[in-house]
Amino acid sequence: MGRKAMETLVGGFVLLGTLAVVFLALKAANLTSFNAGPTYTLTASFDNIGGLKVRAPVKSAGVTVGRVTAISLDPKTFQGTVTMQLDQRMQFPDDTSAKILTAGLLGDQYLGLEPGGSDQNLNDGGRIKMTQSAVVLENLIGQFLYNRAAEGGAEKK
Repeated sequence: MGRKAMETLVGGFVLLGTLAVVFLALKAANLTSFNAGPTYTLTASFDNIGGLKVRAPVKSAGVTVGRVTAISLDPKTFQGTVTMQLDQRMQFPDDTSAKILTAGLLGDQYLGLEPGGSDQNLNDGGRIKMTQSAVVLENLIGQFLYNRAAEGGAEKK
């Protein structure tokens, strides 16, 4: 094997390694789906959005049907407003509910949609009215500790 062949082989491995690093970076940043098809926009308000981030997936039945495009605070209701873009092929009934869910025990959060049974669909710019906020692990631990402390104080009396 000559010097030129060895340099070409090493260059190929370096290129392959670079492509693998770029792929992993895109996967970690939730940028791997390059769906350029037509979409429509929906919004939903939550009391607490937890750690939901822009570009988080929107899923229904475990299948990604869109992405979160913006998160803001409504100055009148003081609720977090989530704006999402959904694939135009996926039309949801107007009584669809949205939940902020966590992938695994400590994984990333995503938006889950549960379709209702209505005959009318949500239109572009529509609003999902039934929502369930994120479950915040710190709040659950705090409630557990508070309840344990209350039980311990009641036993001493």
